[in-house]
Amino acid sequence: MNDKQGSNSRGGSRPGGSRTNSNKPKPAMQKRAQGPKKAKVNTKVAVVDPNKVEKKPNQAPKRPKVKDEIRLNKYISNSGACSRRDADIYIQSGNVKVNGIAITEMGYMVKPGDTVNFDGMTLTPEKKVYILLNKPKNFTTAFDEGQEFRNVLELVKGSTTSKIAAVGRMDKNTTGLLLFTNDTDMIRKFSLPSQKSSKIYQVSLDKNLKFEDLEKISKGLTLDGHRVFVEEVSYIEDEAKSEIGLKLRSSNIKVVRAIFENFKYDVLRVDRVSFAGLTKKNLPRGNWRLLTDQEIINLKNV
Repeated sequence: MNDKQGSNSRGGSRPGGSRTNSNKPKPAMQKRAQGPKKAKVNTKVAVVDPNKVEKKPNQAPKRPKVKDEIRLNKYISNSGACSRRDADIYIQSGNVKVNGIAITEMGYMVKPGDTVNFDGMTLTPEKKVYILLNKPKNFTTAFDEGQEFRNVLELVKGSTTSKIAAVGRMDKNTTGLLLFTNDTDMIRKFSLPSQKSSKIYQVSLDKNLKFEDLEKISKGLTLDGHRVFVEEVSYIEDEAKSEIGLKLRSSNIKVVRAIFENFKYDVLRVDRVSFAGLTKKNLPRGNWRLLTDQEIINLKNV
């Protein structure tokens, strides 16, 4: 057998071989065990509609605004009772009534003529104004000193359209902090002899204050049958012994002068540098500013 025949013999099928073709179907393969299905991750980004307003809990339904209406929290804030944020807390806790009905919904609108009761107190609709002035010389709180000295109201003219008055009195020679407001309760509060807020004065004397007199003043004294309690008295650092710092609760400038005159000193100048926690910081002489909400709350809590 030549090479070609042998090659053909190997490449062909072997007759009589044990391997036969079969048309039988193969058995089905067993399914592989499947684990828990993986959760599909949502890759879509939610689109937020900027014009859609999300409704907050206890929020009043939106309706057309009536003329001269005002939000309840702003009404409370305008009355000087507290800030808007604190007013929301009072409203949510049920401590605010309108026309005798407790209101707890945010955004409630107060109409003209409504009676608002805040924590047991009826509020007035006029916005309270509180103005702090650093008073210069030659202006007075009195209206009966003729035309020689001008009234302090000229210095705060244009600050408000409300009718305001000074808290306490100041003569022409006294300088420093003077508070103005249309809050009659506040004016009355700081006019009472029993009120407990502190005031600090810088007093200039005609001569050095003796140390023994300073000690006597620090213990308090009696003037015209009334006991005057002095919280603190000291020499002003790096100044002459005639420059004295005095801290007491009285807002009456006459009392300040009388303390030193009782020990035979002439008072040349009195400058109020602090009033119930308010200071002259960033307030030049002759200028005024409105109190912050927190300062107003502090004054009410004194």
